[in-house]
Amino acid sequence: MDTIVQITTDYIENNTDFNSLIEELKNRFTSDSILVPMRHHHDFPNPVVQEDSTLLLMPAWNPGKEAGVKIVTVSPENGQFDLPSIQGTYLYMDPVKGSIKAIMEAKSLTTKRTASASALASSFLSRPDSSSLLMIGTGALSSNLIKAHASVRPIKEVYIWGRNHEKAQKIVEDLKDEQFTIKAIRTIEEKITEVDIISSATLSKTPLVFGKHLRPGQHVDLVGAYKKDTREADDETIRRGSVYVDTFQGGLKESGDIVIPLKEGTLKEEDIKADLFQLCSGIGKGRANDTEITVFKSVGHALEDLAAATYFYNKYTNA
Repeated sequence: MDTIVQITTDYIENNTDFNSLIEELKNRFTSDSILVPMRHHHDFPNPVVQEDSTLLLMPAWNPGKEAGVKIVTVSPENGQFDLPSIQGTYLYMDPVKGSIKAIMEAKSLTTKRTASASALASSFLSRPDSSSLLMIGTGALSSNLIKAHASVRPIKEVYIWGRNHEKAQKIVEDLKDEQFTIKAIRTIEEKITEVDIISSATLSKTPLVFGKHLRPGQHVDLVGAYKKDTREADDETIRRGSVYVDTFQGGLKESGDIVIPLKEGTLKEEDIKADLFQLCSGIGKGRANDTEITVFKSVGHALEDLAAATYFYNKYTNA
């Protein structure tokens, strides 16, 4: 039996180059050979904390070349146990024999690929001269989103807000040696009208980004609100913006940021400009001009996991 490689959190954290990982994702989104079924999304009761948890199963195959499945749980109340909300494992498999080639820690894999997908979208949707970023949220994704966005745009100033100001200050300390300045702020409103890019990655059940605060030319990156009844941006944001999704397959069905406006008539399916498949292949058009407000909604896709797993497996085994 072939040896199963164990790829740890530390390895993933210390061996990520966002430029090359973003390119890996872009290559997959231009491919028509990868098979990705709709992910399994199951909410299940968690009476101990009186808040449902969620189980996600995300398989993908590139026949004859690569295969894998991510198994993830999302438990919003894990903070009381001093644990991240997202827990999971990625099984990277031999696509011919079906055997397991590697087991990877999925939390870091997920944060890296999610941040890379947002940055990939930003390369089409934000203004090329975007130099300032507001990061809403202080979870595991926040630092990665900041660094990924900074890898595709000339970011010079970063502002970060979270409900826990100490966590925001911790991220400031962690990123103090990067090529941009970073500052923790007390309110979203004090910077949201000034920055070029707004990225939000929270477990908030109600909007944090309000369209009344947006100005022409901004790009809004929505990464949280993973349930149909939760959202990070209000109706006015959706009305004012040109809306894009990572994939039509999941983007129209899984997050309240899109599902609620569709249900209420604020947004129509035909109003959504493109997904990452279309943007990367050139079928869909990105930003039209410097005054357009663009809105990108990410819910995650198994293709992104497969691309990231292949990236880290090849890097590990070729070292």
